[in-house]
Parts: sequence; structure tokens; C-alpha cells
Amino acid sequence: MSKQWIFAGLIVAGVAAGATIMTKVGSEVAPVQVGATAPDFHAIDLATGDSVSLRERYRGKVTLVNIWATWCAPCRVEMPSMQQVYDSLAPEGFAIAAVSIDEGDPAEVAAFGRKLGLTFDLLQDRSTRVQQLYQTTGVPESFLLDRNGVIVKRIISAHDWNSEANRALIRRLLEEPRG
Repeated sequence: MSKQWIFAGLIVAGVAAGATIMTKVGSEVAPVQVGATAPDFHAIDLATGDSVSLRERYRGKVTLVNIWATWCAPCRVEMPSMQQVYDSLAPEGFAIAAVSIDEGDPAEVAAFGRKLGLTFDLLQDRSTRVQQLYQTTGVPESFLLDRNGVIVKRIISAHDWNSEANRALIRRLLEEPRG
């Protein structure tokens, strides 16, 4: 058999394998970027112990999805600004889904949140699957979603969510009707 036929066979096999992978994992390989629909995920609500999904709980809300961990120093730095913007804009429909990737005891993660005085939703994904779905590079990493679940801002590292620019962006998103 000639080298050309072997090469052609390898290309066909590669394309077929790629198509199979795309069929099986679908949106998991789609880029998670501004303009894309945020991937759905399930995590445990630390206040109730219930499993919640992004699409079910936060449908129609402007939502900040924050992926964090208790051992992450930059996460602790940004959380007070998250609480401040939440306090002022939650009555208008703003929500925060702070998803801890700590693999340990949920009670310890909840205690961490109480110590910082956090009143927004603290969730935990002990499997760390949310990191794969959102293609994160570390923690903290945040995704601001409009009412339709579309990512409008992605931030890698700690961020001042209570800045005037962020408050104005969130207010603008809150004023937009759901499409």
C-alpha cells in the first residue's frame, strides 16, 4: 500500500474520530467566551443542601457566576466587593452563584462564607466539573451573564465587582428585557 493511501486513511479516521467526540461531548468543547451561552451545571446549595442548576435557579436573572475556593487568597480579596454589589442590586434581579470547587466538607465552605458575611448563593461542586465546563485556568474566575444566560464579561483573577463601571454594566443588563 502506498504512503499516500495510508496518509489518506489516517486523515479519514481522524475526521471520523473527531466527529464522534464532538457528538458525544457537544457543548463541552465549545469555547466559553463572551457572546456564548453559559454552560449549565449542577452544584449543591450550601444553605439548603439541594442540588441546583444554573438554568433552573437563575433563569431570567442577571447572574455573576464566580468559581472560587476557600484556600484561594485572591478569592477572599474579591468577595467583599461581590457582597457590596449584591446588596445594592439584588432587589432589582441581580444574583450571584459563587461555586466553590473545594473537595472537602461542605460545612467548612459554608462556615467560610458566614465568616465573611456572604449572603449571596454559595454553591459547591466537589467534583470540580464546573471547572471543565467553564474551561477555567484557575480561581477565581468569573462570568457575568445577561438575563438570557449569555456571557457578557469574563474575568480571570480577583476583580472589583463593586466598581462604578461594573455597577453600571449590571444596571444596564438589568434594564434589558429577557429575549
